[in-house]
Amino acid sequence: MEILDPGSPMALAEQVSEAFVAWTGRGAEAVVRAPGRVNLIGEHVDYNGGPVLPLALPHATYAAARRRDDGVLHLRSDDPAAEDWSGAVTDLAPGAVDGWASYAAGMVWALAQDGLTLPGGLDVHLTSTVPTGAGLSSSAALLCAVGVAVTECLGLSLDDALRDRLVAAGVRAESEMAGAPTGGMDQTVSMHARRGALLLVDFADGSRTPVPSALEAAGLALLVVDTRVSHALTDGGYAARRDATAEAARLLGVPHLAAATTDAVETLADEEVRRLARHVVTESARVHETVAALDAEDWSGLGRLLDASHASLRDDYRVSCEELDVTCATALAHGALGARMTGGGFGGSAVVLLGREHLPGVAAALETAYAERGWRAPHLLLAEPSAGAGHC
Repeated sequence: MEILDPGSPMALAEQVSEAFVAWTGRGAEAVVRAPGRVNLIGEHVDYNGGPVLPLALPHATYAAARRRDDGVLHLRSDDPAAEDWSGAVTDLAPGAVDGWASYAAGMVWALAQDGLTLPGGLDVHLTSTVPTGAGLSSSAALLCAVGVAVTECLGLSLDDALRDRLVAAGVRAESEMAGAPTGGMDQTVSMHARRGALLLVDFADGSRTPVPSALEAAGLALLVVDTRVSHALTDGGYAARRDATAEAARLLGVPHLAAATTDAVETLADEEVRRLARHVVTESARVHETVAALDAEDWSGLGRLLDASHASLRDDYRVSCEELDVTCATALAHGALGARMTGGGFGGSAVVLLGREHLPGVAAALETAYAERGWRAPHLLLAEPSAGAGHC
């Protein structure tokens, strides 16, 4: 089974530049990239004030852009399922745009709300190697690529303060324009990641700490398995869990649920709320334990933490599914050190820690396991810690 190639950044930048010229007849003022991400550990804790440990993928969204002078925003994507979109910049507002364009136009709108506006309009052409629907933040990559393109066209320097503004605009665009509430982890890692490191983000205080990765030097790899499935939730899914954990924090009298203790969580009367809260508190602790394992190069301990995270997401937070469980079990049975679902759940992807010598065997075993169940073969990619968004 082949592993998805992230493509050459130089070649992809040239590709989107040429596509922009063919589309508009003009050269681009800005050619930028923003990566997708995979979260190693720390799931469903960002919106509960907890820590997360994601890394930026080499797979990214590329944007070419140039200012206009007629007040129109034109959007185009290489994705054949994404229709071109055009509209007046002054008409951008929540509810005015739908589909994929709500993200790109939403970012332009959110930046304008923050004073970073292009009143004359903008042409933007996009291409991406981030798989969609896989829980790998293809939407955040799109948002951040558009955001960096806007700031490039404005002639602004992409320092940490501006990156923070782009993160905030991305969160607002995704929540208010696209109608997809987000905790902010995806935009943060897409904007602030560093090559060769994971990014510890503490949502209690907003701090960001690069965590160097010695996985490659140790002969290890992080294999991302896109199950290529997404199951609809009948209970409201993400929103319902977010509301329940906020209620748990209120009942426990803490500013955010990650600040609660395990003993306090066990006093919650409602069993469902107690399960959800237990996951948030234990997952937050696992993030810090994972940082310690990475620092000590304790790879077997790291694997056990990934396994424990998956069990908690499966049994307490209840956001796993058969495809994710089979993926993790199959990988472990064929030499992986640890495996867990990553992302929102009910489909999407799993992340597997394994020695590089086990890659062929695990890939073959996954292909067999999926075929035996009549499932489409999964997509595979390697998560190599990559740099955050910037110009090409």
